[in-house]
Amino acid sequence: MHQYKGKMILHTGSMFSGKTSSLWKDLNRFEIAKYKTVVFKPKLDNRYADKEIVTHDNNKMKAIAVETIYEIVEYMKTSKATVIGIDEVQFIKGEIKDIVKILDTFLENGFTIVVAGLDMDFKSEPFEIVKEIMPRVDYLYKHHAVCANCGADAWVSYRKTQEGERIKLGAAESYEPLCRRCFYEKESEKKKMENQLEIKL
Repeated sequence: MHQYKGKMILHTGSMFSGKTSSLWKDLNRFEIAKYKTVVFKPKLDNRYADKEIVTHDNNKMKAIAVETIYEIVEYMKTSKATVIGIDEVQFIKGEIKDIVKILDTFLENGFTIVVAGLDMDFKSEPFEIVKEIMPRVDYLYKHHAVCANCGADAWVSYRKTQEGERIKLGAAESYEPLCRRCFYEKESEKKKMENQLEIKL
């Protein structure tokens, strides 16, 4: 697997599309091939475990929880790992330009990077860091869940609850994958209901 030296792999798409499972499979293959790996996850994401990444089908891998990209830099100063995994990259804090520069520096020094992250939020707005690194990666995999409404390929993670903040952790109780058509239909229905409420008020 030496062909991946100095290369970056990105797994992106909506929730429930298999991004973390694909990251887990990639890292597991590198470990089988005797490469030393290290996995980072955002401290914010403690839905399943604090020190593991856990896929929706319950595969697990030890991970180091960090808040910022700068913590990854500090850790790697003393690490012997040559393969770096980052799950839920959209939640890793830091200036976008710094994150891009740091990832580029790792690549220039021969590290392999495997990243997984949501491409868009629940309003279908792109996550900035994923948007920035997407054209820079060597291997890009856009994963699709199944639309919960019609069964087509899903496009976005639709929030079923009413909270308006951009970052809200959750799983099937809070989000469902929808295709583009079903997303637009639900958004239209939501706006109609909001307008009706405003008229009544």
